[in-house]
Amino acid sequence: MRLIITEEDQKAYLEETNVINFRHPLIQMKIDEFQQLSETKRECAERAFLFVRDEIMHSFDIESMAITITASETLERKEGICFAKAHLLAAFLRGMNIPAGFCYQRVTRKGTRESGYALHGLNAVYFDDMERWFRLDPRGNKAGVYSEFSISQEKLAYPIRTELDEIDYPYVYSRPLETVIQSMKDSTDCKELFLKRPESI
Repeated sequence: MRLIITEEDQKAYLEETNVINFRHPLIQMKIDEFQQLSETKRECAERAFLFVRDEIMHSFDIESMAITITASETLERKEGICFAKAHLLAAFLRGMNIPAGFCYQRVTRKGTRESGYALHGLNAVYFDDMERWFRLDPRGNKAGVYSEFSISQEKLAYPIRTELDEIDYPYVYSRPLETVIQSMKDSTDCKELFLKRPESI
């Protein structure tokens, strides 16, 4: 897929925000760890991706009621839904001066049209030596869901099934969608958030 960058100034994909708060001490500690174990930015990015994918639990998978939103609280609690995990990965990447953005897909909630639709959040990352963006999905693997750090061919968690009216949006945003953040703030727990997530961008 050809990705569409929504900001002309790439610096927008490096900025810190209240949600992507990469200067938080906990995030800085992990960044130091990634950098000490890696020789290149790409290796740092892969370590950050694997950490978020494998060590931060997906709240729906573990049937947690907690909602995390900011990168730091997602790291502190070691859990979050796809949006929160994407916020954390973006914070790690931006904190290492690697441009990172946010992408979305419209997927079925439970695999059928009848179950309804919801947005799924993931990341896009840019490496100077490649001069292009590519997507990473730190959602977390489980039976039937598998993603990898791959820069040659996308290996995302959810193959989009157009026959079920699922949509793979090509846009790379510098900030999480406001509708996504608001749905997280307005939900009292993850059970409510499962149904309150936006259905489309």
